[in-house]
Amino acid sequence: MNNSFKHHFEHATLASDKSPLTPMMNSAAFGLCVAFLGPTILDLRCQTQSTLQEITLVFFSQQFFLFIGSTIGGFFSKTLVCSLSALAVSSLTISVVFAIIPLCYKLLLLAFAMAVSGLAMGIIDTISNLQLVKIYQKDSTVFLQALHFFVGLGALVSPLIADPFLSETSCVIANSSSSSNATSLRHLRNKLAGRPVHNVSSVHLHTDGEVVTNVSYAFWIMAIINLPVPIAILILMYRERLFACGSDPNRRLLDGDVLAMKTWGSTGLTEDAGHQKETSRSHADVFDCCLLGNAHGFPLSFFGIHVLGGLVLFFSDGIVGSYTGFVYTYAVAPPMNLPHKTAGYLTCAFWAAITVGRLSAIPLSYRFKPVRLLTVSQVGVIVTLLLLLIFSNSNVFLFIGTCCLGLFISSIFPCTLAFTEDVLEYKGCATTVMVTSAGMGEMLLQVLVGSVMHSQGSFSFLLCGMIFGCLGFACFVLLFLVQRNHKNFTEALPSHSSENARAKWDQDLFRCRPELVGHVRTERIHGSLTNEKMEGHQVS
Repeated sequence: MNNSFKHHFEHATLASDKSPLTPMMNSAAFGLCVAFLGPTILDLRCQTQSTLQEITLVFFSQQFFLFIGSTIGGFFSKTLVCSLSALAVSSLTISVVFAIIPLCYKLLLLAFAMAVSGLAMGIIDTISNLQLVKIYQKDSTVFLQALHFFVGLGALVSPLIADPFLSETSCVIANSSSSSNATSLRHLRNKLAGRPVHNVSSVHLHTDGEVVTNVSYAFWIMAIINLPVPIAILILMYRERLFACGSDPNRRLLDGDVLAMKTWGSTGLTEDAGHQKETSRSHADVFDCCLLGNAHGFPLSFFGIHVLGGLVLFFSDGIVGSYTGFVYTYAVAPPMNLPHKTAGYLTCAFWAAITVGRLSAIPLSYRFKPVRLLTVSQVGVIVTLLLLLIFSNSNVFLFIGTCCLGLFISSIFPCTLAFTEDVLEYKGCATTVMVTSAGMGEMLLQVLVGSVMHSQGSFSFLLCGMIFGCLGFACFVLLFLVQRNHKNFTEALPSHSSENARAKWDQDLFRCRPELVGHVRTERIHGSLTNEKMEGHQVS
């Protein structure tokens, strides 16, 4: 893995069209958008002069279309031009939406704008992960950790940008003398930070009167911060001559030297044969493995890996969404009874722990396989949630447990994605299934936890988290067992055995005689590497 990773790192810095910086910049913008709506929701309520129950439906609009965008994002990844174009349009759409949100004085217009931004965010999420997995494959774990680090960093910084422009008192000045003080608004804003839609009908805020809010500046600053991302992508496309009339519209994410090297190293095919093979798959790309017409060509374990991998992320991202959404509500309610300002730091501490965890996982992913990191993360999540249940009356341990939970759960998404794609040898639609399942879990489990807390009390918050953690761990164990069965099945295939033998022969040869790499590649291009020459290069 060291030599391969070194090559990919050099390739990432030298070949701009395969650089991981493009999806990472988009992921940072994605993280900014994810955490930006929660703190500004009360000011947007004033802007649209709607009730609190009506404005919280905007959360659902964004989350639902984020799920839709994650589902359809895979269709835009067939070619390099299509992928970069979709990223550029989506990131530009987010900047435009943030710029016009201050002009949306009607609730339906605001909900439509947030739905468009959610759709663009979902497309960015899927394509960014797909790009890294397709390009770096077995070394993609390190780059996926870095990708999701930027998501966490954006989500951590986003509320800090909005905070100076938030209203400290009621932003609708009514004729009556009663008004909400700064403490009650801060408390309500923290409760809304995680997109709950329950138990807000009893809260009364003025809807008629003079609107006084400066939140428009926060959205315009966000639009300006995000604007360099689509500009950078367009510059990249121009440098790679993807706008030229003579450019190949079917240029793949893996083509040229990268595709040829992978083909030579595993099967010994020529460049033309490798290109023809890759081109023949252009009509059978991301979702073809999910079509019933092609089901006869795959073993049952192939689909089991997709389903179980998706369920692992369904529960892990569901825990992240529900914890960020309701940890404040849990902290201010009995038996915790934390002060509102103190409880407000819990969500920030959780995102900070996730960001630090993903940053620390980058060097760990270089040394350890994804399955090992995934095992430690899954066990750590369950142990942390169990300790939070045991010490449910301790205010100090709530902060400690929040940080530990963020550290352990931070690496589950990138490790699961890299693990399943590696098991499937990058032939399935695992990335699209994983991203879609994660978005679905974050949306549905958050609503479920909110309903249970509303009916059963705040203690059910940790109990739901523990149940989700156990279900996620059970799915991971089943995934590990199924992948072993799938690996044994694929290794028994004759074609797989011959390819593995050839790849091992090349690996041993190039490790012992690195000066032969260029010679062997040149000979294979012209199809003149005979068995006698190969025997002459036997490893001593």
